Amino acid sequence: MAKLMIRGLETSVDIWNEEAEQTLVALHGFTGSTATWRNLAKALPSVRVIAIDLIGHGQTAIPKQISRFSMQEQIQDLEEVFFQLELKKFTLLGYSMGGRVALSYAITYPERIEKLILESASPGLRTSKERSERCERDNALAEKIISNGLISFVNAWETIPLFESQKRLPHDVQEAIRFERLSQEEEGLAGSLRGIGTGSQPPNWMVLEKLEFPVLLITGSLDEKFCKIALEMKALLKNAKHTTVNDAGHAIHVENPAEFATIVEEHLTSFNTNERI
Repeated sequence: MAKLMIRGLETSVDIWNEEAEQTLVALHGFTGSTATWRNLAKALPSVRVIAIDLIGHGQTAIPKQISRFSMQEQIQDLEEVFFQLELKKFTLLGYSMGGRVALSYAITYPERIEKLILESASPGLRTSKERSERCERDNALAEKIISNGLISFVNAWETIPLFESQKRLPHDVQEAIRFERLSQEEEGLAGSLRGIGTGSQPPNWMVLEKLEFPVLLITGSLDEKFCKIALEMKALLKNAKHTTVNDAGHAIHVENPAEFATIVEEHLTSFNTNERI
């Protein structure tokens, strides 16, 4: 694990398979960290996997100001990380919250993106009414995390319908996910909800049709909400493929890691975007 000073914030980065030529940058979801991608990196030994602890998560320093958690700030942080790591062009993968960040970064810096992979991700909420209502809910949850503490939050978070299918996972896998969630800080998660939650971020629906690079959308068949979002995104994107993993929910990378790794590897090794006419 490396620590980089990024625009005043010590930022935690993990890099696996450093000698590999092809690069995959991976962004975790809410309550996640670079540990989210350890098993994927093991499954892809011929790919250099770079994972970053997003603002408010893992070992990355927690800002004092809520404004520092915003999507625009996170995008600029990522660009500085990539500059320091001397990354010019790469494939970007994001899961859930990390998918929203990955899409927002790719829209801002399309010249950096060879391919984009979005796992159970959304371009945000379309209407200001939806965004306002979601902000209220996120702010209320942030207050609850600060008031009641991390363990109380994680106990409740594990039971939301989005993660119902994870209850079928082996005990050790469930414990690893719980450990990752419990390794967070209350202030970090609360700040993340307030600053970069789905209600706070600018929506990206109107920009999708402008993207030229290949986009792979991955969803689990049990996650009906995000399957629907993926179909709506695919209809707007010029160069998109949607893959559904049977009998998996929101977090395909933990519910069916072998199939997830295969899907990612096939996308990485498919036609080179630079060779398209």
